[in-house]
Amino acid sequence: MRLDSINALIDHTILKADAVEAEVRQICEEARIFGFAAVCVNPGWIKIVSDVLRGSRVRPCTVAGFPLGATFPETKAFEAEQAIQQGAREVDMVINVGALKDRNYRLIGQEISAVLQVCHGGGALLKVIIETACLTADEKIKACEIVRDLGADFVKTSTGFASSGAQVEDVALMRRVVGRAVGVKAAGGIRDWITFQSMVLAGANRIGTSSGVKILQEAADAIKEG
Repeated sequence: MRLDSINALIDHTILKADAVEAEVRQICEEARIFGFAAVCVNPGWIKIVSDVLRGSRVRPCTVAGFPLGATFPETKAFEAEQAIQQGAREVDMVINVGALKDRNYRLIGQEISAVLQVCHGGGALLKVIIETACLTADEKIKACEIVRDLGADFVKTSTGFASSGAQVEDVALMRRVVGRAVGVKAAGGIRDWITFQSMVLAGANRIGTSSGVKILQEAADAIKEG
């Protein structure tokens, strides 16, 4: 795997509650230097991120319904709309996990459709977070089928705020269900080159991590040695 192809898979992420502006600006600069795919931040930072990244290929990314997903479809759509107006070009939306477990697929479809309409209408991609740590295998399959059938751009494993993050077996399952038409984003707990590689080999074509620079350094060392 070439370094430039590794860079293009990374969403450089800072979603912690106590992030400050200097940290947000720093990850934007790192993303520009290393050519990451996107910078993912909470909605309150998206205007600064879009301003700093203007003129680069790095896409400003934000979240909706984050991290629990347990809010109104209209609220998630409003968050996405406001963020897109401020420069977001990708939105990572958390589904209502409880509704999925209750088999309220109508609600899941409504919220994804509402946010998808806003995103695609505003020229943004939609990634749908299903929070795999909370789901059974059958629930993961159903969630992926809904995401695929509604035409979202990616299905994403995790928020990073649940009991665990991305797991190789979940990424592989998600890829099998959605096929090649939908992207798979692995996120949560991906902090080193070995884990990164395992997620890509399982089928992820986007990786959310706050350790992008460290992973690249480890990858460069591995390529030199290999």
